[in-house]
Amino acid sequence: MKILLKSAKIIDTNSSFHNQIKDVLIENGIINKIANKIAKPNNCKEIILDNLHISNGWFDSSVSFGEPGFEERENIKNGLNVAAKSGFTAIALNPNTNPVIDNKSAVEFVISKSIDSAVSLYPIANLTQKAQGKELSEMYDMQNSGAIAFGDYNKSISNANLMKIALLYTQNFNGLVLSFPKDKSIATTGFVNESENTTRLGLKSIPNLAEELQISRDLFLLEYTGGKLHIPTITTSKSVKLIREAKKKGLDVTCSVSAHHIILTDSELSTFDSNFKVNPPLRSASDTKAILKGLKDGTIDMISSDHNPIDIENKKVEFENAFYGTIGLESLFGSINTVLDLEKTITCLTENPRKRFGLAPTKIAKGEKAELTLFNPDATYTFSEENILSKSKNSSFLGKNLKGFAYGVIAKNKIILR
Repeated sequence: MKILLKSAKIIDTNSSFHNQIKDVLIENGIINKIANKIAKPNNCKEIILDNLHISNGWFDSSVSFGEPGFEERENIKNGLNVAAKSGFTAIALNPNTNPVIDNKSAVEFVISKSIDSAVSLYPIANLTQKAQGKELSEMYDMQNSGAIAFGDYNKSISNANLMKIALLYTQNFNGLVLSFPKDKSIATTGFVNESENTTRLGLKSIPNLAEELQISRDLFLLEYTGGKLHIPTITTSKSVKLIREAKKKGLDVTCSVSAHHIILTDSELSTFDSNFKVNPPLRSASDTKAILKGLKDGTIDMISSDHNPIDIENKKVEFENAFYGTIGLESLFGSINTVLDLEKTITCLTENPRKRFGLAPTKIAKGEKAELTLFNPDATYTFSEENILSKSKNSSFLGKNLKGFAYGVIAKNKIILR
């Protein structure tokens, strides 16, 4: 297949064409030519889009679909289609499935469901058997079958010795351990941030301490054991400080933040809209300010959607009884592009997460594989249900003003456009 992208502004800091407007010719999935003007060859699909920008394909390090077990929320086929039309050429799939992804057969099953998609699916396998936090799973076998990291989604490991053993054991095969930052003994039955806002609303709260205590413990363990640790979805100013100090010590630790924790605060809870019930909870404005600073100075390595579809029966209920989670693939770029400069946004969606999760680097240059995201960074709009492609509609960004959207992707010699 031949594809000609016309007048595309290239955003790739590692490319000699960075910030330049070029025509790009792709043949059989490989970038064949980049020039100011390229005549359309025979039997070629020409793509002309308003304010077209291209970058290396975006990678989302935290995505849930439900299949197997919760197909009423989302299935892998449609979920990958949503990812492609939202600008992602690769996603890391969380193991919050039924059964969970705690063995090589489960890893191979979800990968097999993605073979025909333009989007590459990389499973995050469970760190512990049945996600129960008691015994380690067969991590080495699962990594050989395609798992790229190990963690129990939205479940912390309360047993410090188990986490210590995991960090030691994974060094034998360069495995990456994920640790969800929430001390259950501090969080107890809380489900929102502890603040003046939530106290007035009478909702059971979780103090920042629950996150920070878990992170402190895990960083102490990492300093003792060595190994590779990734902390997903940090949310507090003290968490940023702790990780900043750990990196200065030379510890091999990275972290991510979800788009909704960059943009939204616990002030949204005044409407008791369960779309704002997420885990970790939305924090205060001072925390989001610290998160932004951590992104800009490089303390926080990457941004995820933490995409988590929940069916209407478990979301459109009383706030206390609603399941945690918001979808985020469709709104991720448009939300973070309102508060970060474009280069930082693209770096947090491409180079940084790919490097940490062991994926091959990509580059926009002649002879390189075409794994590209097509987008318009300047269009402004109000996010509505019309923008949602997921089966579940539980978005915390409904009604929010966003800036920028993805046209789609070119990957695996396929074109997927909205």
